[in-house]
Amino acid sequence: MNFTFRQIRYFVAVADSFSVSRAAAELHISQSAVTSAIRELEAELGAALFERNPRGVTLTAQGHQFLLHARRILGAMTEAGQSLKAVAQQDQGQLTIGVTTLVAGYYLSEAIGRFRRAFPAVRIEVKEDEQPFLEHQIVNGEVDVGILMTNRTIRQEAFDTELLTRSPLRLWLAANHPLCAESTLSLKALGDEPMISLTADQLDQIIGAGLRRYGISPRTVLRTASVEAVRSLVASQLGVALLPDFAYRPWSLEQERVEARPIKEPIPAIDIGLVWRRGSRLDWTAREFIDIARDQSRLRARQPVSR
Repeated sequence: MNFTFRQIRYFVAVADSFSVSRAAAELHISQSAVTSAIRELEAELGAALFERNPRGVTLTAQGHQFLLHARRILGAMTEAGQSLKAVAQQDQGQLTIGVTTLVAGYYLSEAIGRFRRAFPAVRIEVKEDEQPFLEHQIVNGEVDVGILMTNRTIRQEAFDTELLTRSPLRLWLAANHPLCAESTLSLKALGDEPMISLTADQLDQIIGAGLRRYGISPRTVLRTASVEAVRSLVASQLGVALLPDFAYRPWSLEQERVEARPIKEPIPAIDIGLVWRRGSRLDWTAREFIDIARDQSRLRARQPVSR
C-alpha cells in the first residue's frame, strides 16, 4: 500500500461532511484536489469508498471499514506531532514508575533508557517497593504506571493492565546434575531434591501454592531475596530452584554453568505487565512510556530464549 497522509485526511473530511464540496471548503483547497485524492486512494485500495448521489456522498461498506482505520492513523499522527512538539519545547514533564524488586532487575533499565533517549527533558522517578504498596500508590495517583506481576494484583477492578510477557517456570540445575539428561522434568523430581527458594516479590509463596496443587512439599534448604545468590548456589550444586524464565541466565557470578529445564505439569506462569489506574487520564509521559514498554515487549518476544 502506498497511500498518503493527505489522502487519508481528505477522505475523513469527506466522510464527516457527506460532501466533497463542503470538505474542500473546510480544508481550504479546491474541490478538484479533494476529488483527485479520493480517486487515487480508491485506486490504491482497489475498492470504492463512496457512493455518489445528488445530495452528496455516502460511505460504502468498504468505506465504513476503512474509516475506522483512517481515524486511528490520524489520531496516531496527531499524538506523534504533539510528542515531538513537547520535546522541541523542552516540556519539563514528569513520570513516576513503580516496580517490584524482581521486575526492576530485568525490565526497567531498557525501557527507561529508551524513554530517556526520546524525551531527555522529562523528570523520571522510580519507586521500588512491595507490590501491594505500589498498587496503593497507583490508586492514589502517586505512581503513574507500574510494571508489576499482573496476575497478582489484589484489586483488579481498580486497574487497567496490559500483559508484557508471560514467563513459564523452569527448574534450574547445576550443569553436571543428573537431571540435566532429561529435556523436560516432572515436578515429582523435586521430592528428593534440596530446594533453594527466592523470596523476592513473594515468589516462594506463589510457587509454593502451585506445587501444593500437586501435593508436592519441596525440601527447602535456603531462602534468599537475591536472584544472583540463587544462581550461584544452584551452580555450586547446593540445590535446585524453580523460577520464572525471564530471570534465567546461564552463568553464575563465579562463571559456573546453570541449566534450566521446562516442567511437564501445567503450573501457573508469572505474568509481567503494565498497570495503571482505571479511568485515569494518563499524562502524555505515561502514554509514551507505555508505548515504549509495549514495543520493547514485542522485540523481546522475537529474541531466542537462552538455554
